[in-house]
Amino acid sequence: MDILSLFVIVPVLTIIALLFTKGLKQARLVSMVGSIFQLGMAINLVIAYFKERAINDSIMVFTKDFVWFEQFNIHYSIGVDGISVALIVLTTIVVLAGVFISWKMADLPKEFFISLLVLSTGVYGFFISIDLFTMFLFYEIAVIPMYLLIGIWGSGPKEYSAMKLTLMLMGASAVLMVGIFGIYFNSNADGGALTFNILEIAQVNIPFEAQKLFFPLTFIGFAVLGALFPFHTWSPDGHASAPTAVSMLHAGVLMKLGGYGVFRVAMFLLPEGTIHWSWFFIILAAIGVVYGAFGAIKQTDLKYINAYASVSHLGLVLFALLTLNKIAWNGAILQSLSHGLLTAMFFALIGMVYGRTHTRDIHKLGGLMKIVPFIGAIYVITGMAYLGLPGFSGFVAEMNIFVGAFQNPDMFQRVLTVLAVSSIVVTAVYILRLVGKIMMGPLVNEDFKNLPKVTWYEKTGILLLLIPIVGMGVAPLWLSDMIMASLDPFIKGVL
Repeated sequence: MDILSLFVIVPVLTIIALLFTKGLKQARLVSMVGSIFQLGMAINLVIAYFKERAINDSIMVFTKDFVWFEQFNIHYSIGVDGISVALIVLTTIVVLAGVFISWKMADLPKEFFISLLVLSTGVYGFFISIDLFTMFLFYEIAVIPMYLLIGIWGSGPKEYSAMKLTLMLMGASAVLMVGIFGIYFNSNADGGALTFNILEIAQVNIPFEAQKLFFPLTFIGFAVLGALFPFHTWSPDGHASAPTAVSMLHAGVLMKLGGYGVFRVAMFLLPEGTIHWSWFFIILAAIGVVYGAFGAIKQTDLKYINAYASVSHLGLVLFALLTLNKIAWNGAILQSLSHGLLTAMFFALIGMVYGRTHTRDIHKLGGLMKIVPFIGAIYVITGMAYLGLPGFSGFVAEMNIFVGAFQNPDMFQRVLTVLAVSSIVVTAVYILRLVGKIMMGPLVNEDFKNLPKVTWYEKTGILLLLIPIVGMGVAPLWLSDMIMASLDPFIKGVL
């Protein structure tokens, strides 16, 4: 069995095992074992990747190819580079942390964990696919469970939020499908056979008129999942109604498919279309960065604050990609990883606070540092990392983005870069306000004096996220070098 297909097979085997479990105890045990095994596979993949890279300079390594539908040249084609390896590791960490944070999920636990694992299966398959049709198939597998996870296990207006999320993402999928088929039917422009294989299409000179037409469709199809302004409105509502682990996977993992798809498909396969349209979409991305930050300031619900912060930080990913600069691209990938860990951590902490106080309203919270010091301390650390404090993952990512983006001598892009940089100041405002009010401020509710202590499984989930956040900030070079080495094939098309 090849090393990559295991990332699809193991979650499926875990799902099958879950079908035979009875009760919460068995369901969470099977989910934990399966998720730990996936994390072990990811660590092994990193080690194997560096060994393979020492002797193999191909764009993708560990490639495998099996024919699915010969008539349309659809293959199960898989392979990875440094970017997809890093995102696979992120996925395994967030999934395992989500299992621990959901340790006491009493409502239909078997079905809940099955849905989580179906989502993660789609994500793994998406990151390893180098066939557009197969990639799109896994993309849909990852997106569809969100409707059930929010609609069944969510809170508040969960039916509305689930339906809004589904309709927005399905609409984007329809647009994306048109873009993918547009690429497919132009993949024989040099006289070869039609193909869905990304590496083969990258060698084809797709006509400029076709690139100009299909780039915006492909970009928007993926970027909606990455919270592109003004198509971001599904995200805050979805986050607010989702259960804690679902918010963690939604923001920490699922939304990364948007930026990855933009980079791997839209920009790589349609480079001339990228150059033609970059000025337009970079304006939308810059607006999203600033809008998300100011939107977070206006919110009073902890989940909505984090959701709008995610819109801002993921806007930075799209902004960095559209600058067409190698350093900024490196920052975009690092930002995807950093945001995935940080936003998952924030949602985990918010879930822990809500589970004890039964409120997410910041006006009803205060003085939590003295009552639950573990939550308070981690919240402060995560907040500092979120606003880009040196020594944490956020600083490394954002510095690469801003330095790379400002290298462009074009005044238009430099002005947008300064505008995007200003979001850091706004981020500091709402982060420091939150820390001061709900953690350091006076006790607002006397009923909160005796809140339950943090459990071992909650601490385990938090530490799983905290260790790589600090690790990325303290020792980023090995990860940055792995990503930078994978960017050269993309640069050739647009620079």
